[in-house]
Amino acid sequence: MDERMGPQGGGLDPRAELSEFLRTRRARLKPQDVGLPDLGRHRRVPGLRREELAQLAGVSVAYYTRLEQGNGRNVSAEVLDAIARALRLSDAEHAHLTHLARPGRRRKRPEPRTRQARPALRQLLDAMETVPAYVVGRRSEILAWNRMATAVFGDWGALPAQERNWARLVFLDPAQRELFVEWEQKACDMVAYLRMDAGRHPDDPALSALVGELSVKSEEFRTLWARHDVKEKSHGAKRLRHPLVGELTLLWESFRPAGEDEQSLVTYFAEAGSPSAEALRLLGSWNADAPADGSRTPAA
Repeated sequence: MDERMGPQGGGLDPRAELSEFLRTRRARLKPQDVGLPDLGRHRRVPGLRREELAQLAGVSVAYYTRLEQGNGRNVSAEVLDAIARALRLSDAEHAHLTHLARPGRRRKRPEPRTRQARPALRQLLDAMETVPAYVVGRRSEILAWNRMATAVFGDWGALPAQERNWARLVFLDPAQRELFVEWEQKACDMVAYLRMDAGRHPDDPALSALVGELSVKSEEFRTLWARHDVKEKSHGAKRLRHPLVGELTLLWESFRPAGEDEQSLVTYFAEAGSPSAEALRLLGSWNADAPADGSRTPAA
């Protein structure tokens, strides 16, 4: 289990998460990266010192030290903005820092462990007959998918409900290591997405359980989780090594459906006229009779 779990494993400890996030962001910067002179003296810690970071952010060393120790109570948005600039944070990292330092009120009732994609989204998936697409929710849960997603990524409908989870598949399913040519990058991205979720929902026991399970079962996950990298789903390209059609390159785009802050519709496509487009066409024709799982609630 991750040592930063909250009491009784009920969630991640926001204070510890804030402290470790700031430490890791500070450690990756060198004085010359931020326009400070490197005096060549022996540095006991990697990256910037606390006093250097405080100077760049325009706050006192004592104030920044308290913040890095996890005490973000009453910190202003202006101070967080200044620290984000000093640390050269990305937009996703800036948002994550804000979530950790200024968490919203805890929910009075725990949310369901798994939400469902609404029927209209399932119908949309089925209508996308030539495009591999799926809906992913919080904690990287795969909520719905279409026939083409099954053709490319495998038969998620044959898995138990708790195993329909991208993070579990990436780190615990050997077939995924074969499928993704650049598996290491896929693994890094997956952990970064989970970190964003953890910042938004530090008191989510199901997310804590997932992190704990993967930390126990995968040394690679433990190593990546300790880096505290964060990222939002957006777009990119993936190279796959498919067992039927060989290597193909697919572009992907992620969309947030209206009214769904915690679900994303992810679509894959190939450049027109490319060998990958022909490979997708072949997969679609071979998989034409497969059930369209995105149009119904997957069996538990």
